[in-house]
Amino acid sequence: MAEHQFHLSASWPGLRNDVGTIETANLKTHVSIPPEMDGPGVGTNPDEMLLGAAATCYIITLAAMMERNHLEKTSLTMESVGIVDVTNGVITYKKILHKPLVVLPATASEKEIEKVERLTKKAESSCMISRALQGNVLVTVEATITLL
Repeated sequence: MAEHQFHLSASWPGLRNDVGTIETANLKTHVSIPPEMDGPGVGTNPDEMLLGAAATCYIITLAAMMERNHLEKTSLTMESVGIVDVTNGVITYKKILHKPLVVLPATASEKEIEKVERLTKKAESSCMISRALQGNVLVTVEATITLL
């Protein structure tokens, strides 16, 4: 069994509405509470970072699955939306919606298109971040597949 460790350093100099920093091997950024939650909105925030982790895991997983299945693509892009509910002062990350746009070559067969449709669904359940969120945050996919 292989284990991978990822390290993050965080610094928070003040109180609730201050601005902190986080740093990993490949990322260094400011963090604060978003303006939607009455914060200063400097840098990123935990809500965006969770969405970013889920989105990048999903799109990389989908690309890898397409590669393993020898499915060519013209492009693969995606928009993702994170929905956070605040009820009675309790903040809950409720849902993540991924909207991948897969553009296949004009020569793609019906069988290849159907395979990509299946993989857009399978990638969500195969992504380790989606699995980590399972039972806590609903992750859904609304894929669009076109030919060019």
